[in-house]
Amino acid sequence: MAQIKIQNVRKDFGTFNAVRSSTFTVEDGEFFMLLGPSGCGKTTTLRMMAGLELPTSGQIFIDGEEVGQRPASQRDIAFVFQMFALYPHLNVRRNISYPLHSQGMPRAEVKARVSEVARILDIEHILDRPVGGLSGGDRQRVALGRAIVREPKAFLMDEPLGALDAEFREHMAEELRALHDRMGATTVYVTHDQLEAMQMGDKIVVMNHGVVEQFGVPQQIYDWPATKFVAQFIGSPPMNFLEFEGTVGKGASEIRLGEAVIAVPQQLEGATGALTLGVRPEHIRLTPDAAYRGQVLASEYLGTTQIVTVETVNGQIKARIPSTVIVKPGETTGLEFDARTLTVFDSETKAALLSVANKGVHGHG
Repeated sequence: MAQIKIQNVRKDFGTFNAVRSSTFTVEDGEFFMLLGPSGCGKTTTLRMMAGLELPTSGQIFIDGEEVGQRPASQRDIAFVFQMFALYPHLNVRRNISYPLHSQGMPRAEVKARVSEVARILDIEHILDRPVGGLSGGDRQRVALGRAIVREPKAFLMDEPLGALDAEFREHMAEELRALHDRMGATTVYVTHDQLEAMQMGDKIVVMNHGVVEQFGVPQQIYDWPATKFVAQFIGSPPMNFLEFEGTVGKGASEIRLGEAVIAVPQQLEGATGALTLGVRPEHIRLTPDAAYRGQVLASEYLGTTQIVTVETVNGQIKARIPSTVIVKPGETTGLEFDARTLTVFDSETKAALLSVANKGVHGHG
């Protein structure tokens, strides 16, 4: 297995810039997620790692070797596609063994490797069945088997669970992560599903419009978003934004919203003008005597919790509170925020004033 390093990689298609100066490192043995909305550049980045696209500029290192301009056949990686890409005229055994036969590997070794992969993926009972009649989950296992059997330096996966229904997708996500842990493989996985990324990934790169917005472990990405985009893209419901005008100095530990003074983590950057306070729904409490107040608009029951929408002078916010708390539309309530979890953003640059740099692994493209 291998480390993969991306340095200032850019990809242009004619006049369209798909990826801009991306820099990050996938450490040996990591399960690494490339996350972002459609068209953000994550699949293009993965294809450049694989050699299916060549970068316009920048460098790509696999296991210490610069491979940016090498074709896929010279990179020793395995690519798993969303739509399985199996050979319909071959049975499961021959689909899995095809890469080994193409390399001229001895029959005995091919047989041993296919048997071992089938055991790992629990598909020994379907080895001699045609792939056409298999379920989506079994076909995905076969596609994974064909990648694993080669024992490559890294696995690159482009939304491999995207064609499965929601319930089975969650099950396969657990299986895929467990498989990764058993094999210790370097895996790069593209998804637009933030829950999938948080559930499976050791580290996450969040991309938007070809730019790496943030790079870090899931908890850091969630707790300390580097930009408003990351804060809004990660979380369900996403982070609330309260717009206000003012000045936040470097080292400030509180802000003013109307008549209320709100404690915040000590800011590492300062800004003046249009600012935004970010707060996660689960970090809000409704308390009668809090200085910051709003009017309850609606409540959405979710079993043990409820999502309450509150109108404030700085905009609407959603609070996730226990369903045992009684709230009524139209009533006025106080809002209390967990000061340790708040983020202040510069509304113009969209960047957090509390730099994620002091919270752990990070990166910007």
